[in-house]
Amino acid sequence: MTAVPDSPARRDTGSRRVPAPAARIAAHESAEVTFTVNGTETTVEVSPRMHLGDVLRERLGLTGTHLGCEHGVCGMCTVLLDGEAARACLLFAVQCEGAEIVTVEGLGTPDDQHPLQQAFSAHHALQCGFCTPGMLMSSYDLLANAPEAAAENLPEAMSGVLCRCTGYRGILAAVSDVAESYPDGVPEPRGCAPRMLVGRTSPGAGTAAEEAGTAAPQLTEVRLPTGPPSAVVDVTSQLASPVDRVWGVLTDFDLLARCLPGAQLVESYDEDRHRGRATVALGPVKLSFEGLAQVVERDPDAHRLRFHGQGRDTGGSATAADVVLHASPTADGGTELSAHADVHLSGRVAQFGRALAGDVSRRLFEQFAAGVDEAAETGSVSEVPLGRRLRLAAGAARDAAIGAVRRTAHRLRDRARRGSTG
Repeated sequence: MTAVPDSPARRDTGSRRVPAPAARIAAHESAEVTFTVNGTETTVEVSPRMHLGDVLRERLGLTGTHLGCEHGVCGMCTVLLDGEAARACLLFAVQCEGAEIVTVEGLGTPDDQHPLQQAFSAHHALQCGFCTPGMLMSSYDLLANAPEAAAENLPEAMSGVLCRCTGYRGILAAVSDVAESYPDGVPEPRGCAPRMLVGRTSPGAGTAAEEAGTAAPQLTEVRLPTGPPSAVVDVTSQLASPVDRVWGVLTDFDLLARCLPGAQLVESYDEDRHRGRATVALGPVKLSFEGLAQVVERDPDAHRLRFHGQGRDTGGSATAADVVLHASPTADGGTELSAHADVHLSGRVAQFGRALAGDVSRRLFEQFAAGVDEAAETGSVSEVPLGRRLRLAAGAARDAAIGAVRRTAHRLRDRARRGSTG
């Protein structure tokens, strides 16, 4: 791939230029961005952390751009930005103001395929198809900017996109075929023309007004995902309060909500359905969920309460949980409070990983148990300062990072040991 001269409007971050920052936007704000996609100028309102790949797929319905690792490694999301290949997952949409973007949909149409598309078909270079859009856009960039690339250099030149089917021979043969057919440069994209871009909204995403913070998404019923949870939390705490008082707190949902740091009861529809909001800080990211909790089991004799909760953040994150609380008396007159939760995460919050999500949830339940003990003794709960909640999240993040380093070190030691004995 050819080097590109610097431009005052862009800065070089390695092999590719990215737009220079033009303004500062707070994490909870949104901004309008106007760019041209496949020949059509469009304006979208996005949060500052939304990357270009999500905007193309979720807002404009251009699902031909695939998302793989979302860390800029696999190359599945490669598009053309001002004529050069770029990872859509590494570009915030707000960086693309005024840019010319071409996706695989703009490369050609079913009735007028680009020579690269025809060659991929002729050389059986499609396989499962997941890497194909990235391969096509990367190979276009290669042949458009370096048409003199020698066939023996193609494996390295095309190494920026990974094929999990490992069927590179057909791909390289297709690119080599087009390079030989068009020695002076590959033809221009054939699918770029003004057209209506139909946006879509993902199930967990809010509207533009919601992202702007002008409206909160409200749930009317709790629906738990059917798949495995993102994290499973089991916390057992010893409380000084007797079990009857603890059970009294568990059945008072207003008091119960105030025991969870950052949570607040907004409205009770009936005895079993309650609407509330909760704020969670994960390092510099502050998430504000609004949702519904529904009691599905209440056993006064066993002091067992089970409820389902579901909430959405205005930035598109969503969480749901199946929570079981069980209080049992101890020999010293206190209470053992156990909490089990299957936690489901989606959207931005899911990117923090299972380990961090589990640690944060676990620490929240530990503080929740302390709040229940206080409420059982005094009838009220002291508000947890935001700074303390931030330290809680930071501590969880630190523990998760330390755990990851220790697991990696353990794997490396095992690998070294197997190598020395092999």
